[in-house]
Amino acid sequence: MANASDPGGSNPSLQNYAITASAVKLATLGLITGVSLLGNSALSVLVLKDSSLHKAPYYFLLDLCVADIIRSAVCFPVVMLSISGGSVWSYSNLSCKIVAFMAVLFCFHIAFLLFCVSVTRYMAIAHHRFYSKRMTLWTCVAVICMVWTLSVAMAFPPVFDVGTYKFIREEEQCIFEHRYVKANDTLGFMLMLAVIVATTHVVYVKMLCFVYDHRKMKPAQLVPAISQNWTFHGPGATGQAAANWIAGFGRGPTPPTLVGIRQASHNANRRLLVLDEFKMEKRIGKMYYMITLAFLLFWAPYIVSCYIRVFVKGTPLPQLYLTAAVWLTFAQAGANPIICFIFNKELRMRFRACLPCCLTTQTPMEPYCVI
Repeated sequence: MANASDPGGSNPSLQNYAITASAVKLATLGLITGVSLLGNSALSVLVLKDSSLHKAPYYFLLDLCVADIIRSAVCFPVVMLSISGGSVWSYSNLSCKIVAFMAVLFCFHIAFLLFCVSVTRYMAIAHHRFYSKRMTLWTCVAVICMVWTLSVAMAFPPVFDVGTYKFIREEEQCIFEHRYVKANDTLGFMLMLAVIVATTHVVYVKMLCFVYDHRKMKPAQLVPAISQNWTFHGPGATGQAAANWIAGFGRGPTPPTLVGIRQASHNANRRLLVLDEFKMEKRIGKMYYMITLAFLLFWAPYIVSCYIRVFVKGTPLPQLYLTAAVWLTFAQAGANPIICFIFNKELRMRFRACLPCCLTTQTPMEPYCVI
């Protein structure tokens, strides 16, 4: 297959096509880099600045944004340099391995992180009390450190030629060399990535089933108890009325049978706040699922091309398809902040509150916002 990017070609039309294709690639990748740096930086500053966002899901979001910023600032300019140099790698082999290591590292990082986030989202919905007590700042730090450790473990072996990092001219980047399955040692890495993404979606499906099942729960049929001076008896006498009063939900004077027992002090709107917090957790889960779905959609064409090169021998992929698949993986870094602002009302409100033009119309925020 002729190399359309060869400036020494004798066909002027091929030269013009190569120049136009390179210009389009540089323009689109430059736009992706700018959007990624601007969006992820704005989101990171917002999470760091606003104390109301110092919660577990936003700590994970901050880690995701920082990883995308580093990827956009380090890996994307290297690809642009290779395009400008005629789709060749003019630097050392070690530098190519370092760039490939970082590209694979960030790919596995987002996969592992989204899996851990899906587990925490399920815990926030199905085991909310346990989640509220255990998901502290240090728990989030431990999870993030574990994610980075696993990502390094997956991306580091090819540096020592367990799997091969090379400059792939068709992709114009340093990445895995995907060879035929009989001579391939990168298949395990691709299978691991597919398993992680699939397991993440399974967790979200389980969370969706949990929410759906609890929405269909029928209210309990209670038999009213008979009261004589708060001494309840009869079929419905479970002691719940007295327990409610002790918990702080009673009204009026102290019942005669509960004299000497101290009533707990509760905010009258406590149950409404808990309900709003539960709704917030569900909507944050929706935001993270959209990020996970976007990761799958952006990376699916490239993963399919990798499996084709591994399992189908001697079948070259169309260059247009391969280029589009690679550029979609780049676009994923810039799509995350856009998804966050679209599907998270709280982030939009906080961001507008930080803008100078919106300071005059800023409205007070509730402790828990239904987003």
